[in-house]
Amino acid sequence: MDEWGPEKVVCVQDQRLGMRGVLVIDNTARGMGKGGTRMSPTLTVTEVARLARTMTWKWAAVDLLFGGAKAGIRADPASADKEQILRSFVRRLHNEVPREYVFGLDMGLTENDAAIVADELGRAAAVGTPAELGGLPYDELGITGYGVAEAADAACTRLGRPLAGARVAIQGFGAVGRAAARRLVELGAVVVAVSTVRGGVYRADGLDVAALLADAAKLGDACVDGRADATPLPAQDVLHVAADVLIPAAVQDVLHGRDAERVQAALLVEGANLPTTVEAQAELARCGVTVVPDMIANAGGAIAAAYAMDARTSSFPPDPRVAYTMAAEKIRANTELVLDLAAQQAVTPHRAARNLAQSRVRRAMVLKGRIRAGADDRVC
Repeated sequence: MDEWGPEKVVCVQDQRLGMRGVLVIDNTARGMGKGGTRMSPTLTVTEVARLARTMTWKWAAVDLLFGGAKAGIRADPASADKEQILRSFVRRLHNEVPREYVFGLDMGLTENDAAIVADELGRAAAVGTPAELGGLPYDELGITGYGVAEAADAACTRLGRPLAGARVAIQGFGAVGRAAARRLVELGAVVVAVSTVRGGVYRADGLDVAALLADAAKLGDACVDGRADATPLPAQDVLHVAADVLIPAAVQDVLHGRDAERVQAALLVEGANLPTTVEAQAELARCGVTVVPDMIANAGGAIAAAYAMDARTSSFPPDPRVAYTMAAEKIRANTELVLDLAAQQAVTPHRAARNLAQSRVRRAMVLKGRIRAGADDRVC
């Protein structure tokens, strides 16, 4: 625990099923806890706590009135018992949900899983449910990846380097990476490299993104296998290919200090949560690489989830077009703001975004009497 949180950590388990899960509510000064729920066989409480803290800063950075929270289940999402495990986990959190926390989607869970949550605890318990149930399936719609591409475009514009014609490498071709690739092509970029857990592919004059997306829809990770029109390479090497823009969109901590100096891109846009360590961020800054932090770049899903929060109990389904527009406008404006603040404060964009988010959270804590006001506390 530190001055920010967490406020509550709830651990649950089902001995018969072997389910173990955790909910971390980090800070609710600006609103109730909201964040995704993930399922992974290697999940830890520390991992979920880090992600909950990231949500605290993300909500504040995009200036939406929710608090940071995250939930997770230590289980294999490919298990035949997945539904039973999920139902057991959800039932054991009925005291907190939906009064203190609302389930969202993260790694290992899909729109169908959100429907299961809603079946257990009611429509108000989850966002990201299927459109057939009146929800906004923002993972299926790819709004997070769409926002990542918009962040890249906004950053390129600010740097005076148009995205149209720029070479882009995407590490991670899952839901976020695929949606980002689709939007990047629409914006005129050239995707030269992608990777999945099975490996990567590279083509200097651009990959056939439409073919990759079609294959991925049918075959999943096999989309990078045996492509006659591209050069195979290890997945990690996609981070270091010749490109103008790099988008790590897989998992956390993929770039460490020792790896950052090998990045050839001039712009790095964080599609995943926490893909760069603090040491890597400092090294990237030293090497002149501009970074759009995760709490800014990949906030599209959070923005869509915020929109879906208002529609949970409405008989009128939310309009995906509104979610796309809202995500693009907020992310583009926040990208420009954070890069400007980083230049003004002579700090990394991560530090600038964190400073902005912390000032907003601290102000809310002061106003609610949770902490004493200091001389530096002011409205931001």
